Amino acid sequence: MFQFVNGQTTIAFADSIRKLYKIPELGYAVVSSSEILELTTIGIKRINTSIIAEPNDKFRIGSNTKAITGFIAALLVKQKKINWDTKFFDLFPELKTKSNRAYYNLTLLNLLTFRTKLFPYTYTNSEPTKDQFSGNEEDQRYQFATWFFQHKPVKSKDSINFSNLGYIAAGQMLEKASGKPYKEMVIDLGHQLGINFGFGNPNAIDTLQPWGHDKDLNPEAPGNNYKLNWLLPAGNINVSLPDYAKFIQLQLKGLSGKSDLLTKDEFNFLHFGLTKFSVGWFWMTDEHNQIYSYNIGNPGTFLTKVYVFKDIDRAFILFTNSQTTDTDTGLNILYEELKRKYGR
Repeated sequence: MFQFVNGQTTIAFADSIRKLYKIPELGYAVVSSSEILELTTIGIKRINTSIIAEPNDKFRIGSNTKAITGFIAALLVKQKKINWDTKFFDLFPELKTKSNRAYYNLTLLNLLTFRTKLFPYTYTNSEPTKDQFSGNEEDQRYQFATWFFQHKPVKSKDSINFSNLGYIAAGQMLEKASGKPYKEMVIDLGHQLGINFGFGNPNAIDTLQPWGHDKDLNPEAPGNNYKLNWLLPAGNINVSLPDYAKFIQLQLKGLSGKSDLLTKDEFNFLHFGLTKFSVGWFWMTDEHNQIYSYNIGNPGTFLTKVYVFKDIDRAFILFTNSQTTDTDTGLNILYEELKRKYGR
């Protein structure tokens, strides 16, 4: 258990937020590139039980997966196994004639930065149905891409179009470039960084891990949502708070030029290289004109948030096993308190 004497008042505040906003389990961390300032997990793993939260509990991180996918892409680009401007259909020419011509020139960078006209898709979409695809997860994602590339592009004048489908296609490109399934790439990255990444619902493998809770605080039974398996590179990783803190510390180190994996410019490109959303990261400036990158994961029964302030060498991480309106409100209040205490 991580203990920080100067963080005891924060723990009391966080637990009051947790109780007030009916959050079963809450984890939060404040990190710099060189140290963990606070890291705490409190509450219960499943509503109406006495299964107490533990430091190494795993949480589904939803769209925070995108930064991990983007990071893997950057490493493969660095290794010259693929380029940012590699086109999807150059790697999958057999799908080209079946697909809408509007997508012919989509590149890896387009797909990872929402610069596409692919239609919005998430786990709540009714189509396609499970029986439309067969085989293992990789086979199903390939058939899924075949399906969605046949659809008409959305009509939008915006350069950014938020669609998880781009990350599915990008994941396939990374698999082709590396010669490895996506899960193997993530596990390999975890070994390199000392992080134990998992996939899907934490309770699917171990019922003593946290259970997710939906908008009505109903616990999600052990098992995996096949649509989230299709969305794997976009949002289906699980990880503990201490392990995720390592990944975020790496981002801070890299942004200040202290990582051997990528250069300072390469890290800055991932976080801030393109307007509004770069590679796996949204970004903006706060009321004090401090630039920060962030993302939010909401895969249905968990809610996770991360905010990375490169210029003050601070990051704030918030994990919960519920996805309710109250949970979101509570996390925003806790974030503001942590930022008040540790921002500068």
